[in-house]
Amino acid sequence: MHTIEHWINGTTTSAGSTRTAPVHDPATGQRQAQVLLAEPSDVDSAVAAAGKAFESWGDSSLSQRIKVLFAFRELLVKHEDELARIISSEHGKVVDDARGEIVRGREVVEYACGIADALKGSFSDQVSRDVDVHDFRQPLGVVAGITPFNFPIMVPLWMHPVAIATGNTFVLKPSERDPSASNFVARLYAEAGLPEGVFNVVHGDKVAVDAILDHPDIAAVSFVGSTPIAKYVHERATAAGKRVQALGGAKNHAVVLPDADLEYAANHLTAAAFGSAGQRCMAISVGVAVGAAGDKLVEILERKARAVRVGPGSDPASDMGPVVTEAARARVVAAVAGGAEQGASVVVDGRGLTVDGHEEGFFVGPSLLDHVTTDMRAYQEEIFGPVLAVVRAETVDEAIAIINANPYGNGTAIFTAGGEAARKFQREVKVGMIGVNVPVPVPMSYYSFGGWKDSLIGDSPIHGPAGVRFYTRAKVVTTRWPHTSASAEFTFPTSS
Repeated sequence: MHTIEHWINGTTTSAGSTRTAPVHDPATGQRQAQVLLAEPSDVDSAVAAAGKAFESWGDSSLSQRIKVLFAFRELLVKHEDELARIISSEHGKVVDDARGEIVRGREVVEYACGIADALKGSFSDQVSRDVDVHDFRQPLGVVAGITPFNFPIMVPLWMHPVAIATGNTFVLKPSERDPSASNFVARLYAEAGLPEGVFNVVHGDKVAVDAILDHPDIAAVSFVGSTPIAKYVHERATAAGKRVQALGGAKNHAVVLPDADLEYAANHLTAAAFGSAGQRCMAISVGVAVGAAGDKLVEILERKARAVRVGPGSDPASDMGPVVTEAARARVVAAVAGGAEQGASVVVDGRGLTVDGHEEGFFVGPSLLDHVTTDMRAYQEEIFGPVLAVVRAETVDEAIAIINANPYGNGTAIFTAGGEAARKFQREVKVGMIGVNVPVPVPMSYYSFGGWKDSLIGDSPIHGPAGVRFYTRAKVVTTRWPHTSASAEFTFPTSS
């Protein structure tokens, strides 16, 4: 049985780990490897290596850091296909979807390659006689990331390139369900010339997570995952004096107005609901059909849901692969059953799907529920699977009220041909990321990603300008170089 080890101080190591967890191929249901689960002492080793590396990396030139990141970016391009297949084999998503994940993550590397502009300070001349003021930003030190299974390369890439470009060193704790991509990235960093200890990977479960949250030599923690765990991470890490980025769950709505192109809207809702088997924090899980759009929209969605080709992620003919584990499959099945029990219409039922030759795989087909109400579990719970619930609303105001009453506020979208409705929607809806005729409004890398309400715990979004601020702290320097001696005063200084 292949064992996936940690990456500490530039090499793979078992460190002091004795516990393991299985790594499955979701398409077959078979165990394909095992991954080591770190003990607190293993986290200590990674942090010690990162702390030692920070002594020089934190003082390195911008030119040196940018040179490494440019090389790293080129290696991501060179190895894109190999990396996509690694992701697909452990996560289950189709290879083309994995490639898309790599590209979106690589955009953050490209943003980090231009970090010199983001780190420029400001200068004010002669704020008082012979006095100037300037500011600049410095790295924090050792920082850490705790990342989810659903994007095993993209979400970590939202963190560590910006952290490393700004002069920090990094300890990554990826999901133990699909850990291999992180070790692959570590090898690419080494090939790109990143010094040993600047980037480390520690695999593990809650033991490793708690060791990171409590470690006195980690200055900041970035987390993406479910809302309950985001709250736990935020509370425990801030109690330990750390900065925290904590991005939680979602229940993303797409509003479809009667004036929308319903074929276009249904195409995008189908892809946004069932792509990656619905295992995206920005997936559309609720369609809000307004007025006369309802029946026709559901009719088109049914046709498109039934046309989704479900199969192994390695098969180019597959539109959608399996979910990540048997437990995830069971959760989806229970959610559809619960919707039916509470009165929703099961228009498309994906519960009984099997894939020839892969009968033991973790497959479940797309499910479409209609006439879902906001008191149903299928609406209230984050299913994280290929289930699209359709809620009916009479007006755009009612649709906005439904969204605003939901505890999550990650992403939302509106499909309409009318600018007035779109402008009203984007101004009144209480959600952090909004799409107009765009179903999955993930911003580009030079903007920051983050929702509202229970989708972002605290106030620190990820990547872009917010990422630079998170991984650095500012110093403001006031200087005086008088030509002649100046007398000091006992009164409060002013800018006279």
